[in-house]
Amino acid sequence: MKKNDTKIIDAEGRTLGRVASEVAISLMGKTQASFERNVYSGIPVKVINASKIKITPKKLEEIYHTRYSGYRGGLRILKGTETVEKKGLKELLKLAVFHMLPGNKLRREMVKNLNIEE
Repeated sequence: MKKNDTKIIDAEGRTLGRVASEVAISLMGKTQASFERNVYSGIPVKVINASKIKITPKKLEEIYHTRYSGYRGGLRILKGTETVEKKGLKELLKLAVFHMLPGNKLRREMVKNLNIEE
């Protein structure tokens, strides 16, 4: 692949975790021979048909993520159903990919190269 090529992943009919792990591996650059852990060597990823991800209502109830305002008592625990109602499956996929990436300074740079379309 060239430096500016983007990887296109079709999420239609696939589960959330499988799509998110494939995206995370590509964003980290582990699919390339030039992989370096301390340098961003990944490729931009574009996910299409994110609204057609296969996920059951029971699984949406089990999934949760946190939001912290920075103040005491400001931790909010949000269920997957709330996130899907307010922001859609696009945001749920973005959060899943974000948490699969390594928690270092390169994480935000990797997420900037992620493009998700409904």
